[in-house]
Amino acid sequence: MIMKFPNDFLWGAASAAYQVEGAYNEDGKGLSIWDEFSQIKGKTKHNTNGKVAVDFYHHYQEDIKLMAEMGLKAYRFSISWSRILPNGEGEINQAGLDFYERVIDELLKNDIEPIVTLYHWDLPEKLQTKYGGWENRKLVDLFVEYCRILFEKFGAKIKYWVTFNEQNVFTSLGYRWASHPPNVSDTKRMFQANHVVNLANAKVIQLFHKLVPNEKIGPSFGYGEVYPLTSSPADVLAAVNANQFNNDWWLDVYCRGYYPEKILRLLKKLHLDFEITAEDLKVLKAGKPDFLGINYYHGGTVKAPDFEKVKNQKDFDKTDPYLMAADKQAASPESYLFESVENPYLDKTNWGWEIDPIGFRIALRQVYEKYQLPIMITENGLGAFDKLEDGKINDQYRIDYLNDHLVQVGKAIADGVPVLGFCAWSFTDLLSWLNGYDKRYGFVYIDRDDYSAENLTRIKKQSFYWYQKIIESNGGKLEVK
Repeated sequence: MIMKFPNDFLWGAASAAYQVEGAYNEDGKGLSIWDEFSQIKGKTKHNTNGKVAVDFYHHYQEDIKLMAEMGLKAYRFSISWSRILPNGEGEINQAGLDFYERVIDELLKNDIEPIVTLYHWDLPEKLQTKYGGWENRKLVDLFVEYCRILFEKFGAKIKYWVTFNEQNVFTSLGYRWASHPPNVSDTKRMFQANHVVNLANAKVIQLFHKLVPNEKIGPSFGYGEVYPLTSSPADVLAAVNANQFNNDWWLDVYCRGYYPEKILRLLKKLHLDFEITAEDLKVLKAGKPDFLGINYYHGGTVKAPDFEKVKNQKDFDKTDPYLMAADKQAASPESYLFESVENPYLDKTNWGWEIDPIGFRIALRQVYEKYQLPIMITENGLGAFDKLEDGKINDQYRIDYLNDHLVQVGKAIADGVPVLGFCAWSFTDLLSWLNGYDKRYGFVYIDRDDYSAENLTRIKKQSFYWYQKIIESNGGKLEVK
């Protein structure tokens, strides 16, 4: 069986500004919340940071030359807000605009489609300090103004724009689990901040449709289908709940303009709800995207929650099964909906992420059937410990991973899902947000570690040559097992 992909399929790769650029304080750039957060001892592996990263800022021509050699059709990258507006607002840093224009022009010169992400987690630090970041509705208008600058500057050159990368990840890790900036552990504040981001997303899409009416824009979402552990109706219901909580909570807002009612009711009972005005609803309804970006790494498996366990939580108010007596703070919302378990049929990566290629096909099918929008795969890849031996990197495990996932993409396309392209994560190795430089994703090895960035030599891995053949054959060289 030969996989058939559309003739105009965008075979690509991806990155994010903080993870690759470096030059954190050069040419007028302001600090981001990640520049500050990474200075907190113990938050990142070996206290690694993006001050140098893999220095794409100074190596972009070399890297794009390698992209062209590979035959890449698209490159997804993010623009750093604080490189454009050092304070997040006010005076524009022309040097920042000039840098991204050079990158875009170099890509276009090499027939590589630039796909621009407007926000990949690196909020200007000044906006966090001055306004409290995404918890403040003021950020909506500030984000819109930042995007306006980019639309007016680059709108004629860029066909595909991504608003937010993995809103579900940066809001939960930043505001609930305190493992990303702004280092907050408060579930209610997380849902409040998330709503502000939803408003910003919708307003920017509206602005884009006015300023750049002939091109496409959409958010990029970290999606994973959730399975029931067994065919027990209680487990099936738990999986329905989990998909609503983990996926539909964001995608319904993006595509339909409203939150899933079941989850919204639960949050109200848990006193985790947030203000939704009549004007908010109008904004959300008017911000429908042109496509959905899907980042796929893994899904999950759940069983029915143990309500006895929930009921016996400390300080639980027996008169109302949703309230905590002491301070009306909620127990975990998930505990009323599902309990996560391991899937006995799936292997895992070195970082404990389940490997589920068929789940990719399921995810693409489910997302398209629900929302009827074209899909751009904006991330998929394998983080691994790559070893440089005799000047070479044999990463057959990455080839196997990507091959198996791309086969399922091809099958989803055959099923009728309109997939615009596939952006592997990532083109070069880069800084893993919390895991330093040991967790490598790239087709191109960067010769650096957690302690030294003196070398930064680019070395093509075995997967580089494999992906080159896949692109050249438009997927025809994929191995269907």
